[in-house]
Amino acid sequence: MSDITLEQAKVAVKAAMEKSRAMDVKMNIAVVDAGANLKAFARMDGAWLGSIDIAQRKARTARYFDMGTGDIGNLSQPGGSLYNIEHSNGGLITFPGGLPIMNSAGEVIGAIGVSGSTVEDDHAVADAGVSALA
Repeated sequence: MSDITLEQAKVAVKAAMEKSRAMDVKMNIAVVDAGANLKAFARMDGAWLGSIDIAQRKARTARYFDMGTGDIGNLSQPGGSLYNIEHSNGGLITFPGGLPIMNSAGEVIGAIGVSGSTVEDDHAVADAGVSALA
């Protein structure tokens, strides 16, 4: 199994922070490795304390299922094939802001989770972190 390096995780966090600043939002940004263990984390000055856990859970959720947390959210609505999945694994986050990170071979090497603003902003900032490694 390939794993994200610390340097790659730092690049993702830096890019996410730059996007946050450009959007004028304060974020918590978590990057986990292929085993869903925390690899890098940043809490921007003034970011909500309550979003620390959410950012980490978004990253873990994206890695556990190798898909964006917003996609999982769509599947977990009443009547959906993953209804109530957010109650598994010690609590998942099933709204946008978590994305898997892949290497050039298409293997998942980790994930990023972002929290601190609207879910649309969270997703945009997470996407900036992922895109920096493409």
